[in-house]
Amino acid sequence: MVAIDSKVIERKAESILEAPRPKGHRVSRGYRVFQVFNGIILTIVVVVTLYPFVNIVARSFSEEGYIRSGQVNLIPKGFNITTYRIVASDPTFWVNYRNTVVYTVVATVIAMFMTTTYAYVLSKKHLRGRGLLIGLAVFTMFFSGGLIPHYVLITSLGMKNTIWAIVLPNAISVFNLLVMKAFFESLPVELEEAAAVDGMSTYGILWKIVLPLSKAVIATMVLFYAVSFWNSWFSAFLYMDRIDLFPVTVYLRNLIAGATGASQTGGVTSDDVTAAAANIQSVTMVLTTVPILLVYPFIQKYFVSGVMLGAVKG
Repeated sequence: MVAIDSKVIERKAESILEAPRPKGHRVSRGYRVFQVFNGIILTIVVVVTLYPFVNIVARSFSEEGYIRSGQVNLIPKGFNITTYRIVASDPTFWVNYRNTVVYTVVATVIAMFMTTTYAYVLSKKHLRGRGLLIGLAVFTMFFSGGLIPHYVLITSLGMKNTIWAIVLPNAISVFNLLVMKAFFESLPVELEEAAAVDGMSTYGILWKIVLPLSKAVIATMVLFYAVSFWNSWFSAFLYMDRIDLFPVTVYLRNLIAGATGASQTGGVTSDDVTAAAANIQSVTMVLTTVPILLVYPFIQKYFVSGVMLGAVKG
């Protein structure tokens, strides 16, 4: 195998970029039109993408009267932090928030371990029974045992009111499994063959060769799983009946249900909750979305590397 010096490649790339353009080289009018058109389209996409989130943030800081009358757009009207104060002053909220962090981290680690190992096995075309294993995975995408059998199974296994009721039933997403399988199949077989000739075991090849080349797809799958587990509430709502075990999504779901019921029936269980009924949904979205948004900057570089992975061939 020929070793590739990354510094040499960087110097060659810099020399190409810094090389003077030939005299008389001019950008065509068609390319300028394309740049302007492309800039306009991308600007529209950015505005359309950011507008709903900015509107939700503005609604979360606005008074209910302005929200009901439709006066809130991008700027809060009648600045109001009542709902934020209600949520932040409740110790149960922070307990449930901690539960969500723990559930998300543990579930994502287990899901990534199982998905990665299963996908790596399925990517080997010489594997006996490979078609059967793929068929079993795909079968679960179209057919399910149903809610009642799932509940009976979780209860009979003693996983009710435990983290495993949330983690294990959703440990493998078939869609993510197929994506990782396709990515592993696209990696050069020669790399693994050379490592095997050098005496490296299958686990060593996976850990030292395959995974370092798969940072982009791993980062993507981690994000998919983390977002899914972070936003999940139905499993906890179904299999947990202790408030101290709820994730924050169940807490906020109950808060929305209580506020909606109070506003519709006219009952007054809490003055603060009744006053916050109009913007409590916006507050819920902000509180559950912001932590996930903060993860994106740390994963963005792996998305870029995934785009550039096959850019240099030799």
